[in-house]
Amino acid sequence: MNYNVRDEVKGMAKYVAGKPIAEVKRELGIDKVVKLASNENPLGCSKKVKEVIMELLGEVNMYPDATSYEFKECLSTKLNITRDMIFCGAGSDSLINVLCTVVLDKGDESLMPEITFPRYESNTLLMGATPVKIPLKNNYLDLEAMVDAITDKTKIIWFCNPNNPTGSMFTAKEFNNIIDKIPREVLIVMDEAYGEYVTSDEYPDSLELLKKYRNIIILRTFSKAYGLASLRFGYGIAREELVDYLNRVINAFDTNLFAQKSAVEALKDEEFLAQVKAFNEEERDYLTSQFEKMKLEYVPSQANFLMVNVRGDDKSIHEYLLQRGYIIRPGFLLDMPGWLRVSIGTKEENREFCKLLGEAIEERDSK
Repeated sequence: MNYNVRDEVKGMAKYVAGKPIAEVKRELGIDKVVKLASNENPLGCSKKVKEVIMELLGEVNMYPDATSYEFKECLSTKLNITRDMIFCGAGSDSLINVLCTVVLDKGDESLMPEITFPRYESNTLLMGATPVKIPLKNNYLDLEAMVDAITDKTKIIWFCNPNNPTGSMFTAKEFNNIIDKIPREVLIVMDEAYGEYVTSDEYPDSLELLKKYRNIIILRTFSKAYGLASLRFGYGIAREELVDYLNRVINAFDTNLFAQKSAVEALKDEEFLAQVKAFNEEERDYLTSQFEKMKLEYVPSQANFLMVNVRGDDKSIHEYLLQRGYIIRPGFLLDMPGWLRVSIGTKEENREFCKLLGEAIEERDSK
């Protein structure tokens, strides 16, 4: 049967997510599986979040607040911005879709790094617009080349910082050098999904930039450092007039009751977030030290994952690790063949991963 499916959808590729633990257990018939493929928080979430979730079980039958008022009130106080500058959705994924829906039309262009979060490209294609992809420069975003590629058709320019999947970060100085070259009618999206993990004091202050540049949109999420990936809660910050347009497209009940209340408690628990950041920095340093011992090139990361060059076929390394219950993200799926991306796990998981990685490379190279 021929369905009346839009050509844009027919030409799209499906997003390939990291394999879930249950699927690997079924396929391989093993009991212990460790997932280091999706940049999840190995420390889980705040105890206060778990407590509020239990308290909400009696309200499952009720619709959530369509305005996410309590969350916006909490965040606006914390960041000293107005509630009307905040928009919420079911993770950053949904907000990227909304941005493209509101702004892009056929014939428009959407600028992005060649290797970055793939949802920028897929949502651009969905709207019939053209993704313009700029190669990385030594595994970092080439900011100058991105700006030089702007045309009168460019409507959005995407900056993922730190970038996924490389983990690399551009500095405030580097960004300040190019921002005035971006026309004011082009939307600048600062995707800061991993911003909480940054330890560098050179990270751009996007909120401060927003005071001067009305075309900036900031995207953040509770899926990473806050450990709420399954609840799907992301938010954005922009000027009020733009947020008003975005809220006309965002589905009224995109953010569920559990997500809204959990996000509020997560924001309040600054002690837990500090623990997460300290643990991540410590284990990130451990992994890089092990890569150096194995003489493996890696991309310096400011996120909760690392890209490491395994000096050859990454598919066999991925399969070796998978057979032993360790799920990582192979580079061939990220347009970086020969590399792999590993999320930072618990101390025990990180040490076992390094042991297995060394064995996998040795076995591959001995053939």
